[in-house]
Amino acid sequence: MSKPLNSPQNSRYIALKMCLNVIENGRSLSQVLPEGLAQFDDRRERAFTQNLVLGTLRWQARLEAIREQLLKKALKAKDEDVNQLILLGLYQILYMDVPEHAAVSETVAVTQNLKKPWAKALVNGVLRNFLRDKDTLCEAVDVKPAHKHSHPQWLVRVLRKAYPEQWEAMLQANNEPAPLTLRVNPLVQSRDVYLQTLQAQEIEASAHPQAAQGIVLQKSTDISQLPGFEEGAFSVQDPAAQQAAYLLEPQAKERILDACAAPGGKTTHLLELSGNQAQVFALEKEPERLERLAENLHRLELTADYAAGDAAEPDTWWDGQLFDKILLDAPCSATGIIRRHPDIKWHRTEEDIEQLVETQAAILKALWPLLKPGGRLLYATCSVLPQENTLQMADFVAQHADARVVPIDAQWGMTFTTPGRQILPGEHGMDGFFYCLLEKDV
Repeated sequence: MSKPLNSPQNSRYIALKMCLNVIENGRSLSQVLPEGLAQFDDRRERAFTQNLVLGTLRWQARLEAIREQLLKKALKAKDEDVNQLILLGLYQILYMDVPEHAAVSETVAVTQNLKKPWAKALVNGVLRNFLRDKDTLCEAVDVKPAHKHSHPQWLVRVLRKAYPEQWEAMLQANNEPAPLTLRVNPLVQSRDVYLQTLQAQEIEASAHPQAAQGIVLQKSTDISQLPGFEEGAFSVQDPAAQQAAYLLEPQAKERILDACAAPGGKTTHLLELSGNQAQVFALEKEPERLERLAENLHRLELTADYAAGDAAEPDTWWDGQLFDKILLDAPCSATGIIRRHPDIKWHRTEEDIEQLVETQAAILKALWPLLKPGGRLLYATCSVLPQENTLQMADFVAQHADARVVPIDAQWGMTFTTPGRQILPGEHGMDGFFYCLLEKDV
């Protein structure tokens, strides 16, 4: 007999399919999660499933290392569904508020959907053996930092070298769920007024100390149900990402390019800070992502021009008029936002970084001539890797005599001997972000 749509077994089976889509098929969690969760009407089952998927992906390497200790021999590639199901069970036992007997029995029950009769006894045996020797197994696995903190070995090595004093705290921060932070639209109301509105509806929230429009919610929620959503009262944006518009200081009538703009968080912030008076041109390489940008502009009642185009090829989209300011939120490894997107750890490779660095350099080289003398370009990434950030900026400044580094005076981030300012994951509850502000000589 098939299980009801929102039964525990179904929750775990759908979670399994989502994890397989990410790990085995290489799909983005940002695509997979909404598709999977859309199958649930029950809010609690949806939350349970989301927690299970995010957590299993977050702790994938540690759980795999434990599984290897428990299996007498590795399973074949065609049995990755059984492999992942074991991880789902281990995650429930270690990290979720699920009774151990239920974690085992309900996970074992999922094997009936796999059409592999032998899997039932295997999954049951592995999970029960783990319960008997849990502490010893975890202790043995946690000897290796890559297992203890569930990160790829190459990333642990790179972070350890770049941040000898902070690397372990960074890995720990990457495994903490990120808070939901709003950016209040000052064209609608002040932050204080919106905080009062939330308080009146008994929604726990607080002002973020490093973002003038930022509000941190104590609990994640459906943002479309928050007061003022349809009226454009706020956007969702991490406080680290909010710093971009503050640093660029958009003014009325300035001509500003937002390169790599979708989904429009920074585009709309630039417009808000300029009183919707800046002439913002938002560029996005992927045409399908422009729809989201257009929706955000419409909801917030803001005005900007936008188009699909490759920032590295201005000849295909530029009208020949120089910009007063340019925001380059460059394509990057996204290693600063792993706490929001744990699949980044398993999709990104060390080889990817070289290609990203080349792409960033190409875009910088292409956009710099589009900036007016005396104009400013803000280079931003959600990465924590020096190759994409400080070293990238050092190379660019060395090759462009007309580029001057503008010091960033802020109460957040760390500086180096090379240009720019780096926010580490978890600092003031923020994502990992890098900024470098350049001014073109007159």
